[in-house]
Amino acid sequence: MPLYRESGVVLRTHKLGEADRIITVLTRGRGKIRTVAKGVRRTKSKFGARLEPGMHVDLQCYEGRNLDTVTQTESLDAWGDALARDYRRWTNASAILETADRLTEEHEPAVQQYLLLAGALRSLAHDEHAPELVLDAYLLRALAVAGWAPSFHDCARCGDGGPHRAFHVASGGVLCRLCRVPGSSAPAPETLDLLAALLTGDWVTADQSFDRHRREGSGLAAAFLQWHLERGVLSLRHVDRSVARTTADRTPPQRTG
Repeated sequence: MPLYRESGVVLRTHKLGEADRIITVLTRGRGKIRTVAKGVRRTKSKFGARLEPGMHVDLQCYEGRNLDTVTQTESLDAWGDALARDYRRWTNASAILETADRLTEEHEPAVQQYLLLAGALRSLAHDEHAPELVLDAYLLRALAVAGWAPSFHDCARCGDGGPHRAFHVASGGVLCRLCRVPGSSAPAPETLDLLAALLTGDWVTADQSFDRHRREGSGLAAAFLQWHLERGVLSLRHVDRSVARTTADRTPPQRTG
């Protein structure tokens, strides 16, 4: 049976028998694969913690009829360890991993999805931005790569130049006055600016946003994701949106005098 090597990010694992695990990995070249790691649950396993969710690894596998088998693994980036030490980062990482799993198909190459996933986990592990911003940026970009790019400025239906205030998930984003449909919401202009910044990678704007706009934007991003996936991402319910740790998170004081 042919051997192959691939770099990838571990998405999830589940038990197989008494000592094995099935490892689902999003790889750079082969897309999503499922492999068997034999004996990985034993205390003396040579793989150990390398094959845990969130780990960035280099795998050597041999192809099987139903499942491939891991024969060798090396850590490229130990993001899983850094993420697991912080509950806030881990819950956001879990939502990212679950979304990546849902947006990819087995043995279908998805290089852009792989790169987005790796970049998001790297940013979380290194604490480069607020975890919730990293999550929302990942959700919006991953959906765009999948063909569902939302519009936060021009009308999603007729293309009329914005900015526009009405937002409708099923229509693909903001709508002009002529295209607005019942059930549209009216997010704050700053919220739409934040979402546009996250989609395009404008981190200067995103990092300076306020907590109330982040919470509103997170709700819209989650609704947009779940509409296109047609069912919820379970990990999102564990994400804590209420914690504000940076100065930009807090509402500025009112001027007096």
